[in-house]
Amino acid sequence: MGPKTRRGSSGRQDAGWARAEREILAGLNSPAAIQAFLDGVEYGADPFYRSPCSILRDGRAQCFDGAVFAAAALRNLGDRPRILDMRAVNDDDHVIAIFRRGAGIGAVAKSNFVGLRYREPIFRTLRELVLSYFEDFYNVAREKTLRAYSVPLDLAAFDHLAWETDDGALEAIAARLDSARHFQALSPRQARGLAPVDERRYVSGLFGSNPDGLYKPKA
Repeated sequence: MGPKTRRGSSGRQDAGWARAEREILAGLNSPAAIQAFLDGVEYGADPFYRSPCSILRDGRAQCFDGAVFAAAALRNLGDRPRILDMRAVNDDDHVIAIFRRGAGIGAVAKSNFVGLRYREPIFRTLRELVLSYFEDFYNVAREKTLRAYSVPLDLAAFDHLAWETDDGALEAIAARLDSARHFQALSPRQARGLAPVDERRYVSGLFGSNPDGLYKPKA
């Protein structure tokens, strides 16, 4: 999930969306286009969160604020702006923005790992969607680290904080997401029996990653 240090105010959050930024947002006309945009911005390792507006301006995002950006862009398509936390052990959490197309659920996400990004809207339940990330959710010690997932958080509840344009609002969102109800993804017995990540998956999953943004596992 990344850092939780508050960003110092630059005064720019109060300015809201500029016309050029709204034009970029309007061009993200599908979940796949939103994912392509996030894949094209630099993975940030900064000790603060960026609002969706600031991500457009800075061209940088990390896991949590990237998911918030995706939720804002999905809202622009008529979706509810919902995010979901996937809790890990000895690793960073991962946050995704979720959307529905018919009876299927999909996701858009920013990640330092290749396999933790887009999911087509083919999953019948949130649990199915979350478990599709399991094999690609690992740390640099080659441990498979996904353990739980949250109920979805609807960011419309934070509209009074102007979360789409105000960097400071993201801390309140992060705190609420962290305290949300979480469901176990696997049992303790299953967790004890997990095999380490094999070499090919490990190497391919880290392709193009920013080393500064990787979690440093405890021994």
